[in-house]
Amino acid sequence: MGTVLNKGNAQLRQVKISVDTEIASAFKAACAAANVSMAAVLSRFMAEYANDIDKRTAILDYSTRRRRRSAIKTIIKQLGQIKACEESVRDRTPDNLQGSSAYDATEEAIDSLESAIDALTAFWMVP
Repeated sequence: MGTVLNKGNAQLRQVKISVDTEIASAFKAACAAANVSMAAVLSRFMAEYANDIDKRTAILDYSTRRRRRSAIKTIIKQLGQIKACEESVRDRTPDNLQGSSAYDATEEAIDSLESAIDALTAFWMVP
């Protein structure tokens, strides 16, 4: 799954993840439009997911398609929440600022998030 690194008492695991180029591009564009780093977003997703798993005292195990689909559904839900926030920002933009670079960036982020959600949903056939 990855390389295990020992750092003092902490054990870190490096994991390589392969993604569809469209999903990666959509994610990168959404992060750029929102002016946040991709690493920060991924770290937050991982931390939230790990906390959720810890609460249920389950071990991260993607050995079955069912477990992988569950993880993908969680990611789709979180991307949907981010998209809803972006839509809220867009909807609150005054008329005189529509067409501005900030408004365009918000529109691009929404489109990118929609593309990422659609791609994940289509690939994993999540209802």
